[in-house]
Amino acid sequence: MKKLILNAQAAMMAGMVPASLWAARNPYTYDGGRLPYKPLDGRSLREIALGKEHHGSGRFVNPMGIERKGRFWQLLSWKLSSNRYAEALDRQPEISVTADLEKIAAHQGVTVTFLKHASVLIQIGDRTLLVDPVFDEIFWFIKDFSPLAFDPKQIPGPDHVLITHGHYDHLDEASLATFAADTHIVSPLGHDRVFAGVGLKNRTRLDWYETYADGDFTLTFLPANHWTMRNPLRGPNRSLWGGYMIETGGGPTIYLTGDTAYFDGFAELGRDYDIDLAVFNLGAYAPRWFMAPSHMNPAETVNAFKELNAKKLMIVHWGTFRLGDEPVHFPPEDLKRELEKEGLSDRLVDLTHGETVHLA
Repeated sequence: MKKLILNAQAAMMAGMVPASLWAARNPYTYDGGRLPYKPLDGRSLREIALGKEHHGSGRFVNPMGIERKGRFWQLLSWKLSSNRYAEALDRQPEISVTADLEKIAAHQGVTVTFLKHASVLIQIGDRTLLVDPVFDEIFWFIKDFSPLAFDPKQIPGPDHVLITHGHYDHLDEASLATFAADTHIVSPLGHDRVFAGVGLKNRTRLDWYETYADGDFTLTFLPANHWTMRNPLRGPNRSLWGGYMIETGGGPTIYLTGDTAYFDGFAELGRDYDIDLAVFNLGAYAPRWFMAPSHMNPAETVNAFKELNAKKLMIVHWGTFRLGDEPVHFPPEDLKRELEKEGLSDRLVDLTHGETVHLA
């Protein structure tokens, strides 16, 4: 029972407690015709953001999300049910992550390095961005399948640390505590307690569609169909969540989705931005009846990529922590099958942990 309670707490804090589900006919339905999102019905994401529809009383709300009633009992049902991937769990690989950090730091173009889980290192000229840094385990009972083979202090001191949301597998206090006190943090609104607790006061707080610029690049914080929570007693959505569009000024544009369920706003983002690389968070998508309102599966990821009209696709959020039923190494395998079905295999940037792609 103790382990069950700990698993429940971890799942709630890591972003996998779903909503009660809304039925409709749609190609993205699951579990008997349910939708993992609330349709925009002709409204734009920008209009929703400017109208502050995501601002509630004392907490944020998800205008694209569905109701989240009965989540605790659904969580218990999931944890007590069988896992159809059970036979494959013993074959999950453990990868000791290495990276050529000196070569990355010396490159003067634009590079993207997949470190582990959702942690991404982006080099833009002489500027270093680090997204959702998590360097070690998040809970003692959740195995880390991709431990770093190097001291994270060897990572080039980031000029900017970007946080997408507050779930523990994205906002890790122990990892944040390794940075210099004057490190610049870009984060959604809220999260003040966390950063104050680790002594990081140099912060830029962004609402949806707000921007931050530094030299040749601009960050825009964008909506996502997700939610966040760190303390079950305080409840969910005390802070905001989302993804980032990084425009490098004459260079490539990189879109980081952050954690998100599918929703019908990707086509709008594709019209507004000319995206060279879309980095999707793909992992913790099974079982669908439980995960669909929080995370996309491979088929939805491919559809969202097509709607974005992005040139290249890359995935993170896999290979480190098994937060869903599927084994940690299944997301890229499942994605490749979906891309092949659509004739898009050549669009994949196929990186594993510690590897780098040069965009410019």
